[in-house]
Amino acid sequence: MDSEWLEDFLALLDCGGFSRAAEKRAVSQPSFSRRIRSLEDWVGATLIDRSTHRIQLTQAGERFRGVAEETLRRLQLGRDEVRAIAKASSETLRFASTHVLSLTFFPLWLRQLENAHPFSATVELTADNMVACERLMVEGRAQFLLCHHHEAATTRFGSDFRSIRLGEDVLLPVATPGLLLDESADHLPQLCFTADSGMGRILSAAWAAAGREPPSNPIFTSHLASVLTAMARDGRGIAWTAQSLVQDDLASGRLVRAGAPDDDVPIEIRLWRPKARQSAAAEALWSRILKAHSSPG
Repeated sequence: MDSEWLEDFLALLDCGGFSRAAEKRAVSQPSFSRRIRSLEDWVGATLIDRSTHRIQLTQAGERFRGVAEETLRRLQLGRDEVRAIAKASSETLRFASTHVLSLTFFPLWLRQLENAHPFSATVELTADNMVACERLMVEGRAQFLLCHHHEAATTRFGSDFRSIRLGEDVLLPVATPGLLLDESADHLPQLCFTADSGMGRILSAAWAAAGREPPSNPIFTSHLASVLTAMARDGRGIAWTAQSLVQDDLASGRLVRAGAPDDDVPIEIRLWRPKARQSAAAEALWSRILKAHSSPG
């Protein structure tokens, strides 16, 4: 069995179609389809339901998805451990982070850690949407994930992951003062998150828990809070965004709250990692983080 078949299988689920997945994996669609068939032959079961237009997993495919993710993650962790032993002096600490926190939180937090004890390792940061960051973690391509978190919102991390709370933030609706002068907030255009946004996932879960309906007809959507915030600054509508991203705008009056404080959604800033032992540098960093912050979750 070729491990690339597992990567093909997960790419197919991410992309939702054979042609897009083949393009992502840089192979022709016939070759990609043959590799998926080879994986099914090796497993001894049909993993993909091909009777529908949209890619769906069979019951066996659903079960095998977790196996594929765990296998790739453990292969990655195993390779990292061997590389760490062979080349301890050139370690790399691999972080994944959602876009907002890569801009507003990560640089200062990293500086504080470095001031306490300079790093001997290289730090590598990948900023992306929450779905992509989760994928990096479950496949073992990132050692740590920095993201916003809310207890009502689900994540892909089960009992084989652990996390620690690093700070707090708030999701709140904002708009330009002039826009709110003309209309009440209930009648203004809505700028909303897409489903693959971590903040969008949190808002949907928090609103559902509170019995609140989400905006039904947004005029613009994006997975990036920075894009929605920029649209709000341009007077295009109301955007929900992180307070950490707009605190200067609120202080200057460029943006104002478009709702009552009771509408705010408090959120945590969390750092996730696998429970399985990682490289020596990653474990040393985790120990330092535990000493600097509260107990892990």
